[in-house]
Formats: sequence, structure tokens, C-alpha cells
Amino acid sequence: MPTINFIGKDKVSKYHQQVPYKVLNHIDEKSCGESKNKIIHGDNLEVLKSLLPEYQGKIKCIYIDPPYNTGNENWIYNDNVNDPKLQKWLGQVVGREGEDFNRHDKWLCMMYPRLQLMQKLLSDDGAIFISIDDNEQANLKLICNEIFGSQNFVANMIWKNKSGGANDAKNIACDTEHILVYAKNISNLKLNRDTEAKVTTSYNKVDADGRRYSLERLDKQNLGYQPSLDFPITGTDGKIYTVEQKNPEIKLARWRWSKETVQQRYSELVFKFPYVYTKNYEKTTGTIPRNLLVDERFGRTRTGKTELKNILDDVSNFDYPKPTKLIQFLLQLATNKNSIVLDAFAGSGTTAHAVINLNQQDGGDRKFILIEQENYCDSITAERVRRIGGKFNYYELGEEIFINGKINKNISIDQLRDFIYLSETGQHSTSTEKYYLGTFEDTAYYFYYEPDQQTCLDYEFFSTLNDQATYKVIYANTSTLGKKFQSKYNLKFKSIQDDIFTFRGEKL
Repeated sequence: MPTINFIGKDKVSKYHQQVPYKVLNHIDEKSCGESKNKIIHGDNLEVLKSLLPEYQGKIKCIYIDPPYNTGNENWIYNDNVNDPKLQKWLGQVVGREGEDFNRHDKWLCMMYPRLQLMQKLLSDDGAIFISIDDNEQANLKLICNEIFGSQNFVANMIWKNKSGGANDAKNIACDTEHILVYAKNISNLKLNRDTEAKVTTSYNKVDADGRRYSLERLDKQNLGYQPSLDFPITGTDGKIYTVEQKNPEIKLARWRWSKETVQQRYSELVFKFPYVYTKNYEKTTGTIPRNLLVDERFGRTRTGKTELKNILDDVSNFDYPKPTKLIQFLLQLATNKNSIVLDAFAGSGTTAHAVINLNQQDGGDRKFILIEQENYCDSITAERVRRIGGKFNYYELGEEIFINGKINKNISIDQLRDFIYLSETGQHSTSTEKYYLGTFEDTAYYFYYEPDQQTCLDYEFFSTLNDQATYKVIYANTSTLGKKFQSKYNLKFKSIQDDIFTFRGEKL
């Protein structure tokens, strides 16, 4: 498989493991109503890492619209990777081709660890959609092949983003953008049908049960010749039917069905000499989605611009906002009514708008998580959602949970307890008991921690536990309870000094 090399790849390929877990501080005055939706202000790399305890393997659909690296976006590489080559890039605006000789390296270094974390967040039946143009499309596909696996590539969708103009193009005017689609596990991916596609097939026949259909020839010219799929079939009229070869000297055509399938489904065949047909029934639940998104129903860049302007007064930060109906179409393909949708480059909040519209359309209860690091996160991203009637909780990225291998004393006990329980169960702790975190899947969790003293899991502490769970996991500094005792009472001791820094097999 082709791979890609770029300056800093050896440093960023494992950088996502070094990114610290940080707390997400809920900002009540910026939130809007009761909801599980989230809008988070902060560096998306750090936010993605901090979402792992709660959302790893739970995100059904990710859509991102990252910087296209055109040289006009004024984006800055700020990931503080410990490498002299990359340190030189910090705080510098990424420039144009010819002015910035490391422009593509910087973009790839920025994207690589973020995509790695998004891959972890995706559910096993999930998919990611990434908007991009020709500046980085080829590079993006190569790193996605590495991170998601080339076998999980689904499609390169082509969206017509312009209806005209571009008369100032130097050579060829480009009217399209790409949307790369990857699955977490393509064998588990089941995209929904396109329910609004215009059907071009003429279903001009009606079956006995009233279903409309068209006839489709059983022999095909373009499927690749196979001798085993080139055999005579005796029709119901007694005639012998064979594959039609346009040039008998060069065999190209063959049946679509094998001999075994023909025998098993013989009653479904229609014989009209000299051809054999199958019935192609009209699809009442939509069609298989196409990768060419050129219809007006997908919107254009100007559609997104007008839409945003009608909602907000200030759209100066967004030259190319995506239209809501484009994102809504993608979400309709890749989500069900209870899916969680993530957008790590939230911008003007189009993805949240699309989720809200889709829920209104089909009565769904999809949740969105938006991440935006710019200062307009509240005034534009969140404000757009407020103005269209959306509900969400607003968060600011807070302090690191661990600093130099030790618990950050500035983190509250409640935040620390919640992190431990999330890391173990993926659920938030709602317990108000001092050491008890909660019970999940018949396992009770305890965090026996005191900031200024050592705790010991001994028989005296164990005897105070009164949960009804079959199994117990207890964090403490030390333990005097031996392995036999732990085995007898289905108990697992975890060291605060060591085990707290391991999350699902990875060191924090």
C-alpha cells in the first residue's frame, strides 16, 4: 500500500497518546436548555482526547470541514510537539505555495493525530465524512488509508459547490470539492438509501401483486469475463439461451448469476428470445446513494453563505460555509434516529443545524458534539444554534487532570471522580457517597482517595462497603488484601499511583 512521508511524521504518529486529558468545564450561562448536545470551546486535539473516556466507540457519524490549506486561510500550526523542526512552526501563519515550503507538512502534522483520535471515537458501524479540495485531497487520502485502513475507504464524493463565475481562473475553473468517506469497519457499515434521489429507470411493467418493475438483462458486458458464468440456459419456452458476445473472438460478456443461482431462482427469470431477463422492482425506500452530488438539492457555497447571513448578522469569518442541506444529506445516509454526531471543526455550526433539521424531519433524537477553538465559538457557533431553537450544554476546555504523572491538585474531587468512572464505564458518576462512584454492569466502583494522605484498602475499609454488586473495583494507594481474598470476594484493587494513569490499555 502506498504510504506518505512528511516532515514530523515520526513525531506526530504517536503524539495523540501524549496529549493530556483535560476537564471540560460546563458554562451554565452560555448553555441553552436541557440537552445532551455539547458545544465545546477549545483546541480540538485536546478536546478530542478529553472526549475519549465518555465517547470512545460511540460516535456513529463524524463530519469535518478542516482548513483546505489554500494559503488564504490564516490557520496556524500550534501543536506543541517536542521536536525542534516542529517547534519552529509554532505560532506562524501557514502561507502560500512557494512562500511556505513546509506548508503541506504542517497541514499533515496537524491532521494526523486528530484523525487518529476521531478513529478511536467512531463506533464500529460508524463513518467519517471529510470535506476537502484539491490542495490536500491526495495527501488526505493517503493518511486516511493509514489511519482508517485502505480497506475501509468508502467513496470520494464530488460536491458541486459553484454554479458559475470563476472567470478569473488561471487555467481551468474548478466547480467541485471532495468529501472523502471512510468507515471504522466497512463490513459493519450500512448506509441508508437516498430517499430524495430522482429515479431515471422506467418501471413500465406491473407484477401480479401490483409491484412495478423493469426488465434487466441477465447477461452483462462489463462485469469481467468468467468461463464458469458463460453457459447455456434452457428457457421455459424450450429454447436455448446463451450469453451474447458482440465479438465471438474476444469474449467479454457473461451471466450475472451462477449456475447454482439460476437453478435456485429459475422462477424469477423472464425469457424473451434471444435474451434472459430478471425483474428489477421499483425501490419505494430510496436508491443507493451516488458519489456525484451535483443537484441543487445539495446546495452550493452561496447557499450556505445566504443561509448563515439570514440567521446571523456577522458572517465575516466564513467565506465558504457549507449549506445545511448538504450536511443533512450526509447525516441522513450515515445515522439512525439515536446517533451521536461529531464535528471537530465546527465553524459556523452547520452540522448542529443539520442535526436539528433532520430530527424535526423524522422525529429522531440525534445528539451533536461541536468543537470550535476560535473565539467566535459562543458568538457565532453557539449563537446560530440558539437562534434556530436548538438546545445544548456549553463547555470550556479546562486544566489537565494529571501533571507530570501526578493528580493535578487544582482539579476538584468531583471532576476527578467523574473522570475515573468515565474511564471505567463510559458513564458519568452521579453518586454522592464519599468513595462510591456507582455500579455498572453488576460491578461497583470505588475511588478511595484523600488529597493529603495515603489510603489503604484493608479489611476495615472493605467491611464498610454496602453495595449489592457481584464485583468490585477499588482504587486506593495501597492494599493489604491478598490475591486469595480478592478472588474470593470478586474484588479488584487498582493502585492510584499506577493504574489511574492507564486508560483502556494505554498510558495517559
